[in-house]
Amino acid sequence: MKWNIYLSGEIHTDWRQQIIAGAKSLGLEVTFTSAVTNHEASDAAGDFLGEETTPFWRDHQSSKVNGIRTKTMIEKCDLAVIRFGDKFKQWNAAFDAGFCAALSKPYITLHDDSIIHPLKEVDAASMGWAKTPQQVVELLKYVTSAD
Repeated sequence: MKWNIYLSGEIHTDWRQQIIAGAKSLGLEVTFTSAVTNHEASDAAGDFLGEETTPFWRDHQSSKVNGIRTKTMIEKCDLAVIRFGDKFKQWNAAFDAGFCAALSKPYITLHDDSIIHPLKEVDAASMGWAKTPQQVVELLKYVTSAD
């Protein structure tokens, strides 16, 4: 079985690339998908539907367009990895975790010790908490292995 892993959350570090490279180096049977990680492109996702001059409605329109991708990829994934960074609030990642929980999709969180308390409910519904991308790779190795 080739696993489909959805990578959600923080876009300001290379955690995705570390996980993808680690899985590739181990020859894991996995495919990775993700939301659009270019912040400017994501913010402008709905602009082609018509110019919005009010920030709320521009964000609302782009959120719906981005939601097409996010909803579809989460529904199709076998496992989600949801990364929370310490610099910005990733409300979208928390929403993705809730969506996974509602669909009974297994997910693991990836974050450091400094945000344990604000993520207690998100972590409680997860199937695991990793602190480093390498721990995620090891988890993927274990759960996707036939041995």
